[in-house]
Amino acid sequence: MEWYNYLSTFFAGVFLANFVPHFVNGISGNSFPTPFAKPPGKGLSSPVVNIAWSLFNLIGGFFLFKAAKVSCSNYLSLIIFFAGIASISLWLAKHFASKEKPKD
Repeated sequence: MEWYNYLSTFFAGVFLANFVPHFVNGISGNSFPTPFAKPPGKGLSSPVVNIAWSLFNLIGGFFLFKAAKVSCSNYLSLIIFFAGIASISLWLAKHFASKEKPKD
């Protein structure tokens, strides 16, 4: 595999992991931060915006995964894919720990 396949593999993991929290919050009817909130990434976006953002991440992750030619027989590509998932997951956990709480 070429270097750009590994880069695509990493970002496929990032996009696919970022799909999850936005999708879960969106289908649950919960507001959740997106890049479109005010302030971006800190304020809360509507469930519909979260679904749209999650689907963008899903589609982007799918095409990056496909373009990267990830294979179960290529352990390095799997390690890099899971490194993308782990890196965005850890960063988002820290980032969203301080998200604005809904006011009652």
